[in-house]
Amino acid sequence: MAQRASPYPYFTVEQYLEFEESASVRHEYVGGQLYAFAGASMKHNRVIRNFVDHLLAATRGSACEVFFNDLKLRIGDNLFYYPDLMVVCNPDEEQQTFQAAPCLVIEVLSPSTESTDRREKLFAYRQITTLQAYLIVWQDQRRVQRHYRDANGDWANAEVAGSGNVPLMCPEITLTLDDIYDAIDL
Repeated sequence: MAQRASPYPYFTVEQYLEFEESASVRHEYVGGQLYAFAGASMKHNRVIRNFVDHLLAATRGSACEVFFNDLKLRIGDNLFYYPDLMVVCNPDEEQQTFQAAPCLVIEVLSPSTESTDRREKLFAYRQITTLQAYLIVWQDQRRVQRHYRDANGDWANAEVAGSGNVPLMCPEITLTLDDIYDAIDL
């Protein structure tokens, strides 16, 4: 039985990186296939802005940097994502369009990305040896799910909803849900 050819071309990593430099729309790369991004809402952007404000202050003067929206994250040989936000300590200066060793990744859920962020990306991000925490953040309710490495290096998770604290190890900071959802009308 003959297999039907895919209607989408297969891209090598090199082709993807070259294509993405001039693309008018951002694309994530998963095993040779490209997936276009939709724009984000104001709430989504405000949540990210609140994280950026606190994380920039927490990383100031350290070897860690905060990157958001437009810097790709490479995972292994066949995955490139655009996380909403990541913290990278000692970034690889030779790689100007992507990084591969974050200690923190944050994704803010939207209806079009929720299933990918909560399943596919959770699985992929947990493969990153430098990653200490992955936060999944709701934009329409005060809720954060934190996947993190415990003291033994094993993955654990905790969820905070309504009010409470979200402790981070990289950078070492504790954010409240009030910090994360400041100036956001829910």
